[in-house]
Amino acid sequence: MPRLMGVDIPNDKQIQYSLTYLYGVGLNVAREACEKLGIDPTRAAGEIQEEELGRIAALLERDYTVEGPLRRQVAQNISRLREIRSYRGMRHRASLPVRGQRTKTNSRTRKGPRKTVAGKKGVKDLR
Repeated sequence: MPRLMGVDIPNDKQIQYSLTYLYGVGLNVAREACEKLGIDPTRAAGEIQEEELGRIAALLERDYTVEGPLRRQVAQNISRLREIRSYRGMRHRASLPVRGQRTKTNSRTRKGPRKTVAGKKGVKDLR
């Protein structure tokens, strides 16, 4: 498996799809990088030479914000929102959906598994 910017990319997939395993690199950016460097995007990642991998890494580092710096930037943006106590920052702090989704039902990804609360007494139990 070739290693690029600290991430193992799959050998058997085309280089345009393998590059999307890097954080911040989507299919368009991957194809654009291959085009700029004159690399056939349909070649398997295992066939790419070390020299070409170095050129890809240099291009991504120079022209795009990817992997570590991008993760750091996103974390700083979220912490800034928390510090200024904006609505979005409060939603991040409370682990609730940030972008206006409903929370009465759904949103289990953010809220985690259901926390069952002791049930109310029914009408039959009050007699």
